[in-house]
Amino acid sequence: MTVAAGGTGAQRVAAVTGGAGAIGGAIVAALEASGHRVVVIDRNAEISVDLSDEESTRTGAVELLDRYGRCDVFVHAAAAFDALNLADIDAATWRRVQAVNVESPLWLVQAFTPGMAQRGFGRIVFIVSDTFWDPPTPALLPYIASKGAVVGIVRSLARALGSDGISVTAVAPGLTDTVGSRTINTDAQFDAVVDRQALKRRLTPDDTAAAVAFLASDGAAALTGQTLVTDGGLVLR
Repeated sequence: MTVAAGGTGAQRVAAVTGGAGAIGGAIVAALEASGHRVVVIDRNAEISVDLSDEESTRTGAVELLDRYGRCDVFVHAAAAFDALNLADIDAATWRRVQAVNVESPLWLVQAFTPGMAQRGFGRIVFIVSDTFWDPPTPALLPYIASKGAVVGIVRSLARALGSDGISVTAVAPGLTDTVGSRTINTDAQFDAVVDRQALKRRLTPDDTAAAVAFLASDGAAALTGQTLVTDGGLVLR
């Protein structure tokens, strides 16, 4: 099945940052399965960028539009995840986390939304984290602060872009079973989180990807400014 952009018959193009990661890769697969032409934005990807660098990010956006002519769906799944205690945080680390997690999607949104507005359709989805509501450790301060900023951005952009037919939402996964998360979390730590969840199983990347695919679909036409928490019921809001 191919998803057509409204009235044109053209296949919808979805841009995904962090598409080489576990959750990002699952999002890419889910969007492809729902008929999108998916373009990955990452360091070693179809559109190669350094998301910590504004010029590189803006250049990547121009390259994508030059090559594919449009972006109908934008998903920001990339994230810098630096764990530092309060006493060890320095300006360079703080700014790098904010550059990747907060600033880079704004530069991409700036580039992609004029075309979305012209066509009267757009979907913007940010991947945040349930740690914003339930911080597991003070060492995640830079990361959690960045995700809180993005939740605010979602609400603000939803108001700003809604009249152009562009929806802006977020998905907040919980602790997800990936190769990366297993390197920093023991089985006991996973089990402790699952014990706190209403749904007693480990989360998978597909859980997040399914929510993103829904938000990118025509079925989510009435949703904007919202954050869907896909953490098995650990955070109830």
